[in-house]
Amino acid sequence: MRADRLLSLLLLLQNRGRMTAPELAAELEVSVRTIHRDIEALGASGVPVLADRGPAGGYRLADGYRTRLTGLTDAQAGSLFLAGAPGPAQELGLGADLAAAQLKLQAALPAALAARARRIQDRFHLDAPAWFREADPVPHLAQIAQAVWDQHVLRTHYRRWRGEVRRELHPLGLVLKSGIWYLVADVADADGAVRTYRVSRFLTVDTAAECFERPAGFELAAHWSQSTSRLDAALHQQTAELRLSPRGQRLLPMQFGAAGTRALADAGPADADGWVRLRIAVESQAVAVGDLLRLGTEVEVLGPPELRRALAETVTTLAGRYARHGTGPAPHTS
Repeated sequence: MRADRLLSLLLLLQNRGRMTAPELAAELEVSVRTIHRDIEALGASGVPVLADRGPAGGYRLADGYRTRLTGLTDAQAGSLFLAGAPGPAQELGLGADLAAAQLKLQAALPAALAARARRIQDRFHLDAPAWFREADPVPHLAQIAQAVWDQHVLRTHYRRWRGEVRRELHPLGLVLKSGIWYLVADVADADGAVRTYRVSRFLTVDTAAECFERPAGFELAAHWSQSTSRLDAALHQQTAELRLSPRGQRLLPMQFGAAGTRALADAGPADADGWVRLRIAVESQAVAVGDLLRLGTEVEVLGPPELRRALAETVTTLAGRYARHGTGPAPHTS
């Protein structure tokens, strides 16, 4: 552990130049006293670390000194594929490996390319989770990730919408979608059926000693693309005809995503008030009513008739509920 820390300390000084002891301690998550001891150890091993005194002081390497100790470990090399997503890397237990790999990569780059890499890091940031939603608690994520890597069978207790179930799974891969982790796995007792599980819904996870064989030709990215396409097609089997105000046209992509964008692209010409008519793929009637209510008075449902009636009945019920109690809150009943 100390050897790794000394190498990280050396690479920090090489990549960033002068740094104070508190800055180094914060980067390496150790005490300032530990940094002082590590600096002494580097000096004793022949590394020319200079200490500058005063308010603008700190530790730096002698001019022209560069280390060539930049070999990546297996974990650090693998973590580079998550270089754009430090949060997910931390959740997978690869945060420290990713930080060390990035330091080593920067140290190995020519000065001009290293400076460009630092500018990109300073100017671009990927934040995977969606807005206004806390990240799922995923206490079993690191264990599941290890089982995916080692191809170990998982014995799980999972919470579904219809109740809890115990399953023996062959974990094939992990996917991060809009800040939510999903496990793609085949079920040991279901003739290799590949299914998707939300990681936060695993109640218990036990890693078995036995290993499994991955299905021949299985590709995680291709499977996920096909799976999401099938899900989208299964969900959006109905079509609604709408009339939308100018503001409703701006809101539609926010509420309906890609389906809203496609519908707007095929919309008819605007009338004198800027309203347009369009057709959009929607989910079940109950889901469609909730989605369309979020557009408020900026939308009118023209068809199908059953969806128009369902929306009208919902609005009438809401109007009656609020009119019954006036403008004040509903009376409390015990």
